[in-house]
Amino acid sequence: APNQVLYYIPLLLTPTVNLWWGVHFNFSLPEICLYVFSMLCVGFLEELIFRGFLFKALCRDDMKTAILISSVTFGVGHIVNLLNGAAFVATLLQITYAVAIGFAFTYLFLVSGSIWPCILCHGVINGLSAFSPASLPMEQELLSAGFLCVVSVGYGLYLAKKFPHTIDKQNN
Repeated sequence: APNQVLYYIPLLLTPTVNLWWGVHFNFSLPEICLYVFSMLCVGFLEELIFRGFLFKALCRDDMKTAILISSVTFGVGHIVNLLNGAAFVATLLQITYAVAIGFAFTYLFLVSGSIWPCILCHGVINGLSAFSPASLPMEQELLSAGFLCVVSVGYGLYLAKKFPHTIDKQNN
């Protein structure tokens, strides 16, 4: 399964959303380097927590429930951005598309047997956020969130349909 190129196309598309509305240098060069590094670390840790530990622990009992819980808790975990001063509506949109991305990443992890594609894509999404605008008009926020939801849910469903034998094998 991991050698099928089509299988990785959404991983190339999703990080681009952070650059759709222009490349912005919101920080000094040292701050950008630290921010990108910290966001790579956050992606690594979140994938270990939500796919590596939580999903693996839950999938022993019920695969569908494990996928749902891993995806939803990953999304809801982004509510902490409100503590960093993020706007309420933007945070709700982030929670929504993070659930969708969590769904795709959970299926990707399940099908590939590796957490690394999830870690790399998550880290790039987070890292490129250093270059996105500080805030967007609501239309752009909705378009970006909608794209991420459609691509991520579509990708997860594609993986589930394309590789059902891998998922069935995990269920047994």
